[in-house]
Amino acid sequence: MPYSLVLNLVPLSPIPKTHLSGRHLHALFLDLVRSHNPDLATDLHGQTTQKAFTLSPLQTQLIKPQNPGDLQWSHTRAIAARTPCWCRITLLDDTLFAQLAHLWLGLSSSKQWRLGGSPIQVTSVIGTQQAGQPWASYQSYAQLYEQASDRTRKLPFRFCTPTNFRISDYDSCMPTRDRVFKSLLKRWNHYSGSPFEDTLISAIYPSEMNLHSEIAIDSRSKFIGSVGTLTFNILGDLFPTTIKQINALAAFSLFAGVGRKTP
Repeated sequence: MPYSLVLNLVPLSPIPKTHLSGRHLHALFLDLVRSHNPDLATDLHGQTTQKAFTLSPLQTQLIKPQNPGDLQWSHTRAIAARTPCWCRITLLDDTLFAQLAHLWLGLSSSKQWRLGGSPIQVTSVIGTQQAGQPWASYQSYAQLYEQASDRTRKLPFRFCTPTNFRISDYDSCMPTRDRVFKSLLKRWNHYSGSPFEDTLISAIYPSEMNLHSEIAIDSRSKFIGSVGTLTFNILGDLFPTTIKQINALAAFSLFAGVGRKTP
């Protein structure tokens, strides 16, 4: 069952910019898992192709109801102590949440963790959508499919952080049908237990877009990614089942993400 969990935390001392990169959040997540299940942490760390989780950048701003997709992906200064922060963790493997259920339930706000070298406290984990926090959610693969429309032919996507794609030996910031939907299809087929045909995405074509490029930087890399909106259309004389499957893939993107470095 895909889960989208929001991890609320507060730093106990200032977090310098050098500790705010994706790899430091990645290490924090694995430390949390390791505290409950060391073997699982080793397995997750060793995954090289189909990663079973994704992580968002660390956020310090409140969600704006009119623009819930406005996320931070860089910080120009250190984060002060006691600043409320949050990040999102998604789990794609049906068994992964069950293996970690006791971890989420047992996290104590009195225990200290470390983000980079900075001490933090995890204050709560949210697993259901709430007022002021629309990023928390969960749905089974069966629910994603059953709730998908078999008539909707417009698929609006929003890229909330710089989205970049690896093409052979080079990077590209341009989202295309194949780069977006082949990734979703591959993950769906790997984790859902109800695979779709590889030819499913051939009826999808991009239409309206409002994209711009942004640079994402951490301590080890820098790349250019797209931020903004892009709508795909489903064209042609198709069976309702085909349209339903494509809509299920689009809904799955909330959990799976697209592009490079989603973990």
